Amino acid sequence: MNFVPQVKVPATYMRGGTSKGVFFNLTDLPSSCQVPGKPRDDLLMRVIGSPDPYGKQTDGMGAATSSTSKTVIVSASSRPDHDVDYLFGQVAIERAFVDWSGNCGNLTAAVGAFAIANGLVEASRVPSNGLAKVRIWQANIGKTIVTHVPISNGEVQETGDFELDGVTFAAAEVQVEFYDPAAGEGSMFPTGSLVDELTIPGVGKLQATMINAGIPTIFLNAEQLGYTGTELQTEINSDPAALALFENIRAHGAIKMGLIQALGEAEARQHTPKVAFVAPAKAYTASSGKQVAADDIDLCVRALSMGKLHHAMMGTAAVAIATAAAIPGTLVNLAAGGRERTSVCFGHPSGTLSVGAEATVIDGEWLAKKAVMSRSARVLMEGWVRIPGDSF
Repeated sequence: MNFVPQVKVPATYMRGGTSKGVFFNLTDLPSSCQVPGKPRDDLLMRVIGSPDPYGKQTDGMGAATSSTSKTVIVSASSRPDHDVDYLFGQVAIERAFVDWSGNCGNLTAAVGAFAIANGLVEASRVPSNGLAKVRIWQANIGKTIVTHVPISNGEVQETGDFELDGVTFAAAEVQVEFYDPAAGEGSMFPTGSLVDELTIPGVGKLQATMINAGIPTIFLNAEQLGYTGTELQTEINSDPAALALFENIRAHGAIKMGLIQALGEAEARQHTPKVAFVAPAKAYTASSGKQVAADDIDLCVRALSMGKLHHAMMGTAAVAIATAAAIPGTLVNLAAGGRERTSVCFGHPSGTLSVGAEATVIDGEWLAKKAVMSRSARVLMEGWVRIPGDSF
C-alpha cells in the first residue's frame, strides 16, 4: 500500500495573553488553503489534532483546551491605514469544525509581533528602539485593533517584567487597543435593553445583560445561578449538569441576540456567544494560590469558553466586561457598584485583570469607542508543522 508523505508548512507557535495558537503567514499556506473553504479547515484541524474522540489532541499541536486549540492566519493588508489582516480560527476539539465567528483577544496581542518578524509591516514603521504601532484589521468581525509592540535593537522584545495572572512567567508588556469594539453589525445591545429576562426551560427566568462588545457575551448574576462568583475551574467543569445548563442558557441567549434562529444551531457556533456570571467583589484564593482581596477588585467574573469554565479570562470577553461596566444599569456595572467608570479591575479564576473602556450615548443608543488592555506575547517555537499530504 502506498501512503502519501507528510508536507511541511511554515508556522510559528506563539503564546498571546493566556492563550496559545499556531500562526501562519497566508502566503505560506498551500494554495488551496489560502482561501476560505474545506481544504483550509481540514488543514487547520489536522495541524491542531482535531477531531479527537479521546479529547486530547495528542496527534497535533493543540492541548485539548479552548485556550490552546487555536489558529491564526496573518497577511499584509490592502486596507488603507492598516498593516495586516488577522483571521482567527477556533478549532473544536472532539468535532470536525473550525469556528470563524469571532476574535481571540488574547492571541491578538501576538499578531503584531508575528507580523513584524515575518516582514508584513513596512520597515519604516518599526523603530530601532521603542514601540511599534501595528494597525490590525480583525477580519472575523471587521474591526480595527492596534497593538503597541516593544522593539529593542530593531527586533521584537519579548522578555520583560510585565506579569499577567494566568501566565507563569513575566514578559514584555503589549498594549492592545480595540476600536469601536462592538462585535459585528447592529446595536451593541441587540435586544435594545441593558437587562433582559431569559426564560430557560426547567430553570425559570434569569436576568441577563447581552452585549456585542469584543465578542457577543451573555452576562448573568452568579447569585441567581447559586454561585458566589469565586468558583474555580474544577468546581464548574467537573459538574456535567452545570455545563449543560450553561450551554442551554447560551443557546437561548444566542437566539435572543439574533445570532441563531433555532436552538440546534448553537452547536455549530461554539465560539460565540460567550456566557459569564458576575458577582460583587469578594475575597478568594486564585488557582495559583494567590490571595485576591475584595479591596483589590471591583467585581468577580467567571466566563465559559467552548463549553468549559475558562482558566483566566478571554481577551475579547474582557473587552465586553469593561464596556458593560462602563454603562450604568448593566448587570456588570451593578455588580461593580453601579457608578460611572472608564476602567474596571475584575477577579477571575487565575487572579485579576484591569481593562479600560469608553462608552457614550449617541441618538439614544449606547456606543463603545475604545477598549484598552495590556497583555504579553512570546514565540514558543518556529519552523514547520508537518501533516499528512492527503489530509486537506
